[in-house]
Amino acid sequence: MTQSFQSRRRFLKASAGLAAAGVFVPYSFSAAQPATRSPNERFRIASIGMKYQGSVIADKAQAHGDIVAICDVDRDIAEKAKAQFGGKAALFEQYQDMLQRPDIDVVTIGSPDHWHTAMVIDAVRAGKDVYCEKPLTLTVDEGKALCRAVQKSGRVVQVGSWQRSDHNFRLACELVRGGRIGTLQKVTVILGKNKTGGPFARVPVPSNLNWNLWQGQTPDVPYIAERSHYTFRWWYEYSGGQMTDWGAHHIDIAQWGIGMDNSGPVEIDGRCRLPQVADGYNVAVDYQVKYRYANGVEMEVLDEGRNGVMFEGTAGRVFVNRGTVAGAPVDELKARPLDRGDFTLYGADNLDRPIRTGKLDAIINHMGNFFDCVASRKRPLSDVVSQHRSATTCHLGNISMRLGRPLKWDPEAERFVGDDEANTWLAREQRKGFEIEA
Repeated sequence: MTQSFQSRRRFLKASAGLAAAGVFVPYSFSAAQPATRSPNERFRIASIGMKYQGSVIADKAQAHGDIVAICDVDRDIAEKAKAQFGGKAALFEQYQDMLQRPDIDVVTIGSPDHWHTAMVIDAVRAGKDVYCEKPLTLTVDEGKALCRAVQKSGRVVQVGSWQRSDHNFRLACELVRGGRIGTLQKVTVILGKNKTGGPFARVPVPSNLNWNLWQGQTPDVPYIAERSHYTFRWWYEYSGGQMTDWGAHHIDIAQWGIGMDNSGPVEIDGRCRLPQVADGYNVAVDYQVKYRYANGVEMEVLDEGRNGVMFEGTAGRVFVNRGTVAGAPVDELKARPLDRGDFTLYGADNLDRPIRTGKLDAIINHMGNFFDCVASRKRPLSDVVSQHRSATTCHLGNISMRLGRPLKWDPEAERFVGDDEANTWLAREQRKGFEIEA
């Protein structure tokens, strides 16, 4: 048995013992903070996965606390992160060992997608509040298990789908939900093309990288540099291409506007062309997915066009992306402003005047919202349930594309209707020793 397997089993055994001892409180966003922490203390933060976005969210988190521990399976990245964040944080290769530290309040997770669920579940079971990067899961069934674990633990989990905190996206959804485009009929989401490439060379594993740990639950394969770090997202083994990368942002906003962010579609029809390159990127080269929701709204996800989300209704339309919110309802705000009482999505505590233009002050700081909720025990903006549902819709599109046929979905049962084969795609086989304890 390898050291990694032993470490995970030690951790799970210790966590089970704590749960049996009554350490975990029933799920409630009013649950009190541990008595050992003074309200005036700075939060003690542990950060997992420090490449790219992982270091970005850790940097944002340190405005609210001190980074006391860092974990990465790439030693060079871990040491660079330690220097970046003051040189005092303890370094770990095994995140389970780090989670056993009782002085840690909060964990940030910036690892590749295939590790998100295990890390969040282990962290909340260890009594930590969590900020995890998107997409939340690798599979639909992971999301179900993760929601159960968070609910049972009573911990606060914020997902890095930060577009919910952006003034453009928030305003667009408020306009749509408020009837400013009439009855919503169609949403078009443009994500962009997936990367293509390969075959790539199989090379020796760098001495600074624990390739076995990096792979985790996924199949053990020869090391290819393009499988790891940023380019992992172009392999179905670890991610889902643009459908789960940009999709976790834009499809989340689409479902927020549709009013289905705690549900999902009932029909999915995905079409794509899959590459046939050995040792190469294997996500779809060309793709489109059509969804239908129970309220009659249709959503189309495309790989070409202007990146963003277009809402179309019986009385107008609104387009939104990073930097733009446009359409007649936006232009009409001068004459028909949005008052504080018109805002229905999450809180509007910072709104002290009518919104008369398309320029809406940034209502919520996403990381700040997380730490506010850690202190107050309230539900965060990108909570685990809505983000499981958004990730599920992304996964459903990929499943339909890869099976090559339309599918019917029951969002309440969270299963495909009358399709046993499709239901086998809701989970994946997990490598021995890295199974996620549901």
